[in-house]
Formats: sequence, C-alpha cells, structure tokens
Amino acid sequence: MLPNDDNAPLLEAVDTSATVLRFGEGEPVRITRAIPTEVPVNLVYGGIPFAVMMTTPSDLEDFAVGFSLTEGVIEALRDIRGIRIEPEERGLRLAIELTPDKLHEHLARKRAMSGRTGCGLCGIDDLNALPQARSPHGSPPRVSLSAIRRALTALDAEQVLNERTHAVHGAAWASLDGSLLVVREDVGRHNALDKLIGALCRAGTRPESGFVIVTSRCSFELVEKVAVFGARTLVAISAPTSLALERARLLDITLVAIARRDSVTVFHGLEHIEMEDAFA
Repeated sequence: MLPNDDNAPLLEAVDTSATVLRFGEGEPVRITRAIPTEVPVNLVYGGIPFAVMMTTPSDLEDFAVGFSLTEGVIEALRDIRGIRIEPEERGLRLAIELTPDKLHEHLARKRAMSGRTGCGLCGIDDLNALPQARSPHGSPPRVSLSAIRRALTALDAEQVLNERTHAVHGAAWASLDGSLLVVREDVGRHNALDKLIGALCRAGTRPESGFVIVTSRCSFELVEKVAVFGARTLVAISAPTSLALERARLLDITLVAIARRDSVTVFHGLEHIEMEDAFA
C-alpha cells in the first residue's frame, strides 16, 4: 500500500480491519491486524531498469548492495558509487550508481529478469544462466551446537516485523559464539537474505566470522547467495531442496537445517560442527 503523499515515509506494516470467524460456534469478531507492506521496487543501474522486486520498503540501501552482489552486478561494495531511493507512481525506484568500468561491464551482459519473487529464476531463458558462486578456498569455520542453539533461541525476539504480522521471512547473522548481530526481514525470502548480505558488506563484516540463519525454505538460491558473500555455514529452519544440498556439497558449505530449539539436522559438514553437550 503506497501513501498518497509522495513525501510520506513507507511503513513496514499497515493496520487493517478484519473479521475472525470461529468454526462451530461463536460470533464473528472484528479485529485490527497488522499486515506487511509489499511494494514494487525497480532496481535501476545507469538509468536502465534491471529488475522489479516485490519488497518490504525497509533497509533498501542494504537491499541494493546485497542484490547487486548476489546477482553478479558487482564484485564488492567499492563498485557502487551511490544509491538513491526515489518514489514512483506505483512503487519505488532504487537507482544504483556504479563505477564506470562496472557499469560498462554490467550493460554488456544485461539480461531481462522481471518480477523475481518466487522461484528466483524468472527471466532466465537458458539453463547456463543459472547463478553459480565461485568455489571457496579453505575450510568452513567450526561452529558449536551451543552457538547454533543460542542464535536460534534469540531469533524470535529479534524478528520485530514478523512478531507484528506473522507474514515475513527473516535472515540473520550470528557470530561464532551464537550472538545475533544483524537481522533483516522482508516479504520475500531472497530479499531478506540480500538485505542481510548488504548490511554485512556495508559494515565490513568478515564472512568467516559467523554464520547465516534463514527462516524460509532452504532453496539453492539461498545457498548460492550465502556462497557469493563468502560465508560457509547456513542454518535453515526448514529442510533443504535437493539442489540446495547439491550446491552446499559442491561449495562445501556446512548446511544445518530443520533447525529447532531441541534439535538440528546436519545435511553437510558434520565435521565442522562441535558436538559438545549443547542441549543439557
């Protein structure tokens, strides 16, 4: 929902009226419920539109950096010279200014990719165009079960927007001792992770200094995005898809999924998990 005033800030959530109907008995109950804001965001490089994403309008500078990195538009934060957020009639324009060399390189290989909100592959017309991160160097860091448990336990309280709406995805960065350092939320699972990665890049966070947690379905695109950033450990609330596991094995990313407060399932990288008595 866009505000009528172009100068009014876009909110992460809006209140709306609704009616609760109970099965079997009871009268209808009128309530006020917060729902997440979803806005078309047009990512534009050098004045040329590149992609339209349905996005929660928060942390958009982080989103611009993370999306640009994980989609291969840039290789590092230094490739971006500026970011402007501009209102449009039906959404927002995220104008990203690249360095001259990077803009020339981007325009030389630009492809259409409109509306990437679900599978993450809309606009790709050739299987060779599937995103692939570079193979990593060295071994993933060792992460203890107690650190994973600590981060999972703290995550709910840090998902402020989801607490209000129960309708957004979260992506978080935890230090190797399990302290939650950064959390980003969005209606799109890819967007939440891009926002997180963008925030980490802007802060100069070292990829080997922690691990990523995602609350959404663990598909291969999320594994790829984590790998592009350079992190080597991914903890997911749900199970991975077959291709996600295949990519995690190929990229040697420690993949911990079906993560609950009382147990986790390690699909790859068991040797990098310290199995002390974390659940005592």
